[in-house]
Amino acid sequence: MCGSLKIEGLSKTYNNDVKALDNVTLEIKPGMFGLLGPNGAGKSTLMRTIATLQEPDSGTIILGDTDVIKQKQEIRKRLGYLPQEFGFYPKVSAWDMLDHFASLKGISGGKERKAVISGLLQKVHLYEHRKKRLGGYSGGMRQRFGIAQALLGDPDLIIVDEPTAGLDPKERNHFHNLLSEIGENKIVILSTHIVEDVSELCQDMAIIHKGEVLMRGNPLEAIAAINGKIWKKLIDKSESGAYIEKYKVISTKLHAGRQQINVYSDENPGEGFISKDANLEDVYFTTIPADEMIEGV
Repeated sequence: MCGSLKIEGLSKTYNNDVKALDNVTLEIKPGMFGLLGPNGAGKSTLMRTIATLQEPDSGTIILGDTDVIKQKQEIRKRLGYLPQEFGFYPKVSAWDMLDHFASLKGISGGKERKAVISGLLQKVHLYEHRKKRLGGYSGGMRQRFGIAQALLGDPDLIIVDEPTAGLDPKERNHFHNLLSEIGENKIVILSTHIVEDVSELCQDMAIIHKGEVLMRGNPLEAIAAINGKIWKKLIDKSESGAYIEKYKVISTKLHAGRQQINVYSDENPGEGFISKDANLEDVYFTTIPADEMIEGV
């Protein structure tokens, strides 16, 4: 088992003066780690930096005893990466594409490469589709193929960036089971804006917003800390403004044709509010108010 991944004081500002990372410090141990935040929070910037695809302005990243920033080639031997936008050749079969990636990864022996590819395709449940062109794969199949290529070389660190976005519920569940299996003895960083992914998979997590880490801890402990402090009420949509002015509204959603508002309060707010069982989505919106969600980085 590899050592932990230590990130200290990591900062990055782009040429347009957007501060993508602002003094990020995290220690990530083997297992599934969830990095949760809205679009534009800095998640992808952090993932690309860890994956040696871009330089930070300042800070350090150490995997075990290896300096990620200074020893890029060494890290790349120990890294598996599934980016948010994973390119592939649509007319090439899954087997041939994985064979090419395996060669690039340094798996040179023909017999060894065949055994590795066969094992990975079986692991991600694509072996029976190994001769099918990648252009004919569904979104979920492409993501599973992406995990197969990320697992080449038996990496210590695996990064998956928004892996379930756009997948149907069945494929999401399939992908969750796969990630859970590979995350037992490796560091697997799951970067996502989908709260359920982190809630179902991770025992450790951080919430990042505008380049800063706002919360770090165990999801169940974070939920327990706000349980009994989340209240809900159904109102007419026209009443939203008045309630937002009066209460700490953390989220709203439509329910049976009306609007359910969820508020954070140490005590019962009265006025017909009832207690709501807290979940990780409530932790998320308590940490990052809905009206501050941004698009971008």
